[in-house]
Amino acid sequence: QVQLAESGGGLVQAGGSLRLSCAASGRTLSSYAMGWFRQAPGKEREFVTAINWSGVTTYYADSVKGRFTISRDNGKNTVYLQMNSLKPEDTAVYFCAAASRVGGSYYETARYGYWGQGTQVTVSS
Repeated sequence: QVQLAESGGGLVQAGGSLRLSCAASGRTLSSYAMGWFRQAPGKEREFVTAINWSGVTTYYADSVKGRFTISRDNGKNTVYLQMNSLKPEDTAVYFCAAASRVGGSYYETARYGYWGQGTQVTVSS
């Protein structure tokens, strides 16, 4: 079992930055690829970014490419999401997840078996 806890969300003006953290307990994160998803009110949860177990390979949604950066520190059992040049359309609850299931795409929620509770990010215009 893995427990995930996100932190770092908040209210920021458009153009600003936030850094989200996802801390794990119960099992080492180095066993898993990790992802960040987000969900805005009335919308489905959508893929934001993912990183493989070693941190060498990353994946990004087109909407955040060039603005967001995912990274991980396996020694600290933590994954990060640096968000720059934030836009009002980035407003959502952000979730981290561990890709514990075999098969499938990192872009799909079905690949992930462990989820955090989420942290709210609100970008004002």
